[in-house]
Amino acid sequence: MTVSIEEIKRRLRRFAEVEAAGVSPLYEHLATRASEDDEVAGLLAAAPADCAVPTLLLAAAHRAVQAEPFHELVNYYPSMGGSYGVDAGTWPLFRQFVVDRAEKIRALIATHTTQTNEVRRAALLYPAVALAAKQAGAAVGLLEVGCSAGLLLNLDRYGYRYQTEQSGQIVVGPTKTPLGLHCALELGPEAALPSIPKKLAVAERVGLDQTPVDLADEDAAAWLEACIWADQPERQRLFSTAAALQRKSQPQFVRGDAVGDLAAAAALIPTGTPLVVITSHVLSYLSDARRAEFVAALADLAGTRPLWWVSDDDYGSAQRYVLPDRDDLAPAVGQSTPGTLGLTRWDNGVPTSAALARTAAHGERMVWLV
Repeated sequence: MTVSIEEIKRRLRRFAEVEAAGVSPLYEHLATRASEDDEVAGLLAAAPADCAVPTLLLAAAHRAVQAEPFHELVNYYPSMGGSYGVDAGTWPLFRQFVVDRAEKIRALIATHTTQTNEVRRAALLYPAVALAAKQAGAAVGLLEVGCSAGLLLNLDRYGYRYQTEQSGQIVVGPTKTPLGLHCALELGPEAALPSIPKKLAVAERVGLDQTPVDLADEDAAAWLEACIWADQPERQRLFSTAAALQRKSQPQFVRGDAVGDLAAAAALIPTGTPLVVITSHVLSYLSDARRAEFVAALADLAGTRPLWWVSDDDYGSAQRYVLPDRDDLAPAVGQSTPGTLGLTRWDNGVPTSAALARTAAHGERMVWLV
């Protein structure tokens, strides 16, 4: 089933107005103009309806630009060394580029999905995973569902600097690491500054994905780079550093379904090892029924071994199923959808869940809530 051109244009407009506005001038401009252009917007019709998102079109175009590093359009792509800001020439050049390569763009859209591998999200997950490890009292096994290349599974190997108003910088993680992440940490009303452990012990790492990415595959790695927004080269740098670190010690990957293969993936981690299941910006891609089945599968698994679930997804896609009636965590009308950092465990089948923080989509800040 394909999506209608009108729906594609609506998605492009919303992306430009809500997600890219004030964050990515290039993508805001391109998505706005594409939403007014049937020929360019129609390229997304090559994707299944649930995958036809604006970032897929922009990633396909980015990948095509990567393949032609001397094209004039590169001047507008900071990820490739371009230094031009958005101007009157940006859209005509972009439009001509993608229309001339429509067959290639459609092929990329039809055969790929957006996989951002936003390594900065590790800074959001770290406090929750460390809290789970503290409760477990032992080194934990990490299982990331929807892992893509598995960069978040190395979160214990990154360094973190949390900038706070109350105590300046909170520095945690290993001192000798090639990758340091910065995150603004604000406090919500009546919240206390969290005590974030400086070290986290991880015993096992397993990633579950329908299409896990082998970073040794140059084409696969290039696609992940193309999924990073082209006018945010710092994200590109962090990805490259994290990818190099991961290649030295690759986690175990399981190719499979988030629900049907969850138990098999978990079985790769010894039952005596406390299990922390991670989801980060993945559950929104599942239907409501499949999300409910996933949470039920977690509950079943928690009946067989100690298990914690750390989620950084929007409230409606994750914590709503274990922490209902928290309308304060849902986005206001017309605003981008914030993430909710949640920590859940089960006792005799009954979930105990906490909404720890509101989170920014790319890991740059969080508002602590407890």
